[in-house]
Amino acid sequence: MKPVILAFPGMGLLAAELALLLGAEQLKMGWRHFPDGESLVTSPPDLAGRDVALLATMHNPDRLALPVRFAAETARDLGAKSVGLIAPYLAYMRQDKRFHPGEAVSAPLFAAFLQESFDWLVTVDPHLHRNPDLSQLFSIPAAHAAAAPAIARWINDNIPDAVLLGPDSESQQWVAEVAKLTQRPYEVLRKTRRGDRAVDVSFPKNNALRQGTPVILDDIASSGQTLVRTLGQLRAHKAAPAVCVIIHAVFAGSAYEDVLAAGAARIVTTNTIPHDSNEISVGPLLAKVTRTTGAKIW
Repeated sequence: MKPVILAFPGMGLLAAELALLLGAEQLKMGWRHFPDGESLVTSPPDLAGRDVALLATMHNPDRLALPVRFAAETARDLGAKSVGLIAPYLAYMRQDKRFHPGEAVSAPLFAAFLQESFDWLVTVDPHLHRNPDLSQLFSIPAAHAAAAPAIARWINDNIPDAVLLGPDSESQQWVAEVAKLTQRPYEVLRKTRRGDRAVDVSFPKNNALRQGTPVILDDIASSGQTLVRTLGQLRAHKAAPAVCVIIHAVFAGSAYEDVLAAGAARIVTTNTIPHDSNEISVGPLLAKVTRTTGAKIW
């Protein structure tokens, strides 16, 4: 029997692409809420003996975590042979140490929570810092796809004179890899965070900015304030309007509108989180890592 891609609502387009690439059957699941806020998930009944991959991006984890677990356990109750999680965006990875007394170290806690219901997990560019690999957090097979090749192709096709900018040291790994693949110059700026929505960003020193199009590359846009500050620095120094290329389009609140208002010529994201700015598909990358690393059965 064909394996099954079981997609949470909103993930239909990526699910269809993955199903085609993996030779799987795409099935829909239901998810509704009772008046008191409790969730009810409904899976297709014909899962007996089948390998199931649940597709759910975890950009709103406090809302999604329990329904995702309910869906996985329901698939098992219905006879699924195995259940994996394809989470294009995986939350709670950055809090991997106790920065202040009494804080929860949420990365290993969330990993332990998920792996109680899943046999394997794959994601795209998790926000890892002191844990260099997902295997240090998960005891189940867990792997990630790197979005850099897809981003590099998009930049080569659309911005051949790109000058790549990383807004902070955390973006170094992504910017350096994309720069290598595109053979374009790059620079990583310095960021000083003064609060959840207050940051200062240094001005780039790369003279290539005078001849090329600035492309600000980052893994996550959440509050958007890092991008806003970087765009302000470029504007103050008469650089050309910048294109912002983001892996994970979290965009909390008015962040997307704030970045546009700060002078972004264009905002382009991958489809790890559904958003109007999605232009770069991670489907082929996710399919490859699902087939070769995350789920040995596919």
